[in-house]
Amino acid sequence: MSPTTVPAASMVPGLRRNMVTICAMTATIMQALDTTIANVALPYMQGSLSASQDQINWVLTSYIVAAAIMTAPVGWIANRFGRKRIFIICSGGFTIASVLCGLAQDINQMVLFRLLQGVFGAALVPLSQAVMLDSYTLQERAKAMSIWGMGVMMGPIMGPSLGAWLTETYSWHWVFFVNLPFGAITVLGLIIFMDETKKDLNLRFDWFGFTALAVAIGALQLALDRGEQLGWLESNEIIVEFIVSAVGFYYFLAHSFTTARPFVQFALFKDRNFVTGCVFMGVMGLVLYSTMALASPYLQNVIGYPIITAGVLLASRGCGTFVAMMIVGRLMRYIEARTLITCGLSITALSLYQMTGWTDQTQVPEIITISVFQGFGFGLVFVPLSTVAFLTLPGHLRTDGTSMLTLVRNVMSSVGISIVIAQLTEGSRRIYAILNDNVNPFNHALQMPDVSGMINLGTDKGRAMADVMLNVQSQIIAFSQDYQLVMIFILCSIPLAIMIGSTKASLRKQPAGPEHAVLE
Repeated sequence: MSPTTVPAASMVPGLRRNMVTICAMTATIMQALDTTIANVALPYMQGSLSASQDQINWVLTSYIVAAAIMTAPVGWIANRFGRKRIFIICSGGFTIASVLCGLAQDINQMVLFRLLQGVFGAALVPLSQAVMLDSYTLQERAKAMSIWGMGVMMGPIMGPSLGAWLTETYSWHWVFFVNLPFGAITVLGLIIFMDETKKDLNLRFDWFGFTALAVAIGALQLALDRGEQLGWLESNEIIVEFIVSAVGFYYFLAHSFTTARPFVQFALFKDRNFVTGCVFMGVMGLVLYSTMALASPYLQNVIGYPIITAGVLLASRGCGTFVAMMIVGRLMRYIEARTLITCGLSITALSLYQMTGWTDQTQVPEIITISVFQGFGFGLVFVPLSTVAFLTLPGHLRTDGTSMLTLVRNVMSSVGISIVIAQLTEGSRRIYAILNDNVNPFNHALQMPDVSGMINLGTDKGRAMADVMLNVQSQIIAFSQDYQLVMIFILCSIPLAIMIGSTKASLRKQPAGPEHAVLE
């Protein structure tokens, strides 16, 4: 797409724009749900597909790796072949792959179909965001990003609870079949209401750059996903994957800086607002997914809630996000985006500070209150962030920008999950060993009549009770340290908000033209 090309989708008035918005939202929700909805169904799939623990984990790994690799070339593919065509193909392919996943008879079929899901699903979020950005004026963009952000943020948050309900009520197959109505609506709506963008037939694909980046991202994702299972640097496989990733990134960068037409358009990174958007999108990816990875096991393993109850409690965070996104679009008319982002990150950090004090006795009202509070903070950050990232980015770079932003979020989410799970596992073992050293007949606290009456270390029952208590306490402390780690990361990122320019000043400087015509 040339710099002067205005996507035809941006010209659709009234009903057509609304229908394109609905299609973009259904595509976003469909893909965002699938990043987490299958997690809770894995134990059920394992028995049904006769798979080992290592094999069943590939149901998640194959999707993540395929999606990560195929996110990078979305901008080039859409510019070369037309955004509408690619959007329809990817939506239809993702829907068909979802149905095939639900019909899979063995683990090999499941992994293959999940790979296809990842390949087709990689384009859905960046294309839907690009469509939304081009369908609304600059003044309406905060509202558009609020609508779009609900799908991106609500999908991962609602995924576990919806997956748990479908699996418990029906079967794990419906975790994948649920995509069928969303996919049908998306494909039909796009065919009828969306106009095609112009194709740039002169674009040539940088195969070397793509291959180097694909190898780098794929190896990194494999290492991050499998590291906790294999013991990180104690495993030769993980060491090799990190080395391959480093070599891939080196060749990608070396090639990109020396070729006339690099695979990634580095003109993206000349825009300060976009660079800032990438930084904070990485922060959001790490914080959102790492806290999600911690919340479910805490509620189920430490406090002991059943999976459905845990899913409902997790959904309360989505309620806070929904409320924030409903109002933040209006707030941006009067408050600078950097102020909203700072407030949102501060609220999130405060909620994590409160969570460091959670125990196995923490009550439901407190869990819901903190979760809603945290979700509200996420919502305050995400919409201004998505708006700022594209505030001054030229229109012809928009699809490449959405692809890069999605890639950054996905990679950082994998990094965040890997860090907190590794810290949780190692922290639990370390803290258990420290506590266990103090559980002996010479401990005066254990010699007290009230305590020794319940926990008699001279009996098997007493030792078993002590072991259970040590496990629970070590997990509580390890979770607390993880929440503290994420909180410190957020606090360190807040000063970076000064990188964001004045959104009001940028709005005044924005030229009036066909790309920003009022679309009512």
